This record gives sequence, structure tokens and C-alpha cells, in this order.
Amino acid sequence: MKRIIRTVLALAATLLVLPASAQIGGQVSRIVVPFAAGGARELLARTFYTELGEALGRTMIIESRPGAGGAIGTTNVARAEPDGKTLLMAASSHFVTASLAAKPSYDPVKDFVPVANIGTQNYVLMIGAGVPAKNVAEFVAYAKKNPGKLNYGSAGIGSSTHLAMAYFLNVAGADMLHVPYKSTQEAANEVAAGRTQAVIVPNAGIGAYVQDARLRIIGVTSKKRSALLPDVPTVAEGGLPSYAFESWFGLLAPAGTPKAIVDQINAATAKVLASDVIKQRLASQGVTPDPMGADAFNKLFLADRTLMAKVVKDSGLTPE
Repeated sequence: MKRIIRTVLALAATLLVLPASAQIGGQVSRIVVPFAAGGARELLARTFYTELGEALGRTMIIESRPGAGGAIGTTNVARAEPDGKTLLMAASSHFVTASLAAKPSYDPVKDFVPVANIGTQNYVLMIGAGVPAKNVAEFVAYAKKNPGKLNYGSAGIGSSTHLAMAYFLNVAGADMLHVPYKSTQEAANEVAAGRTQAVIVPNAGIGAYVQDARLRIIGVTSKKRSALLPDVPTVAEGGLPSYAFESWFGLLAPAGTPKAIVDQINAATAKVLASDVIKQRLASQGVTPDPMGADAFNKLFLADRTLMAKVVKDSGLTPE
């Protein structure tokens, strides 16, 4: 009888251990993109997520959760378990979306832990081919002659594409109606279709628009010209010398994520970003890799909160 009991107990222990071992070996982690698939942030996540998963010894997936200018996906991460298995693909608009909500569903600082910076990216100003303007100066002049009659699209209220354009119009002293969409791609397609007249989009995926005769790229938002579009002048060169807009991209985790896990993901991300293959992929997206330690990224994160607050104020945007 004792032998039978020992055999049963051993078998039970085996049944308990095997699923646990399988779970550890087959862990699934997710990078939540708070915008629709095909948008700039999702395309960027796809440049490194497989390699990051391999570096961490787990399967990494991308999960798009669009809506409310990024608030739905961001809130999902804020409420996730702080175990390192859920990360947010964030950018500078992380602060803006919350500041423009009458009742924000998350605290952009208290609900998150900065994990790893990916890099910086600039944007491009595109207008529809039907707009009678060939450059920034002509576009500004046309918008001023038609106050409130032109529309511009964005990836949603509070998104980087929204803020970049609102800031542009404030600096230019022009007035256009904002039309929010679910993704950057959708906003760009509406300009191509002639239903809106302008949009500012990230460099990521810009190649799809360069050859589209329905669109006209008239300026890049960075302080210097983009290596991807060397013949396109900066917005500052085009007549608005005080205008510049760039964004960081990085990974955030839910507040309470242990420092050991944060440091592990940070180290794995730095290893991935050091790869020549990943560098080339990022360059094709117009992203300059900028890996840094978690503490350094936290300083950048908090400093950007102050900067974005100023940009929002200067843009004249208010909670909706």
C-alpha cells in the first residue's frame, strides 16, 4: 500500500511540474500598441519585437489596441499585472493624450515605469495634391486665406500627429479643423483621397507615400533634414524658424514592475538595438536608435513631460 501511495504522489508531482516547466519555456509577452495595425508605432514595434523575445527567452507578440487617441491601449497596460509580460509601445504623446482628456483613465507617470528607450524620430508634413501649394510658405499662406475651411487629420486626439499639426498651426498663425482618425495610415489615406487637406506623419512607413501622386511632402519637422528625405527642407527652412517637433519611442511597463525585471528587459533591448540588422531596420523607419539605462530613460521620460506640457500650452489645446 505504501508503495502505491508513493507512486501516486510521484505521478501527481510530475503532473504538477510538467505544465509549470512548459509555461516557463513558452512564456508569451506582449507589446501593446495603442494605435491601429499598420500605423507608425506598430511598424516600429515590428522592427525588433521578435529579436527582443529571443533575447528574453520568450515569445513576444504585438497587440494593437486602438481608440481614444491611444488611451484605450495605454489604460490596458496600466491595469496589467506588473510582471514584465506586458509592455507599452509609447512615445511623447503618452503625456498629451492624458492631459487632453477631461477625465483621464490613467496617470502617465504614476501608472508606469520607463523600461527602455528605442530611439528618436521626426515627422513629415504632407498635403493633398489638390492644395495649391508647393512648399511650407505657400501652404501657410493658403491656410491663412481660408481660415477654418481646411481640414487636417491625425491618429487621434492627443496623438503625436495631432499635437505636431496643432503646434504647427499655432506657430504659423493659421486655423484648420482637426479630424481625428484611428491610425496614422487612415489619416494619410484621407488626405490622399482629398477629404482632408493635410497631415503630419512619422517617418515610419513614409516610403508608401513618397511615390503617391495624390500626396505632396513639403517639410520635415526635425531641426535637421532627414537622411530618408534629404531633398525635403525642414519646416523651419520653409518659413517657420521656431518650429521643430521630434518624438522618443520607448517601452513602458505597469507601475510596480520589479526593478530586476525592468533591468533585464532594458539590457535585452540594448543588446537588440546594437545589432546591425536592427539598426538598418530602424534607419528605414527614420528612427535613430538611442539605447540607455532605465534610470537615464526615466530622466528623459520626466523631462519630456515638462516639454510636452509646454507644447500643448503653446498649441492652445484644451481638454475635450
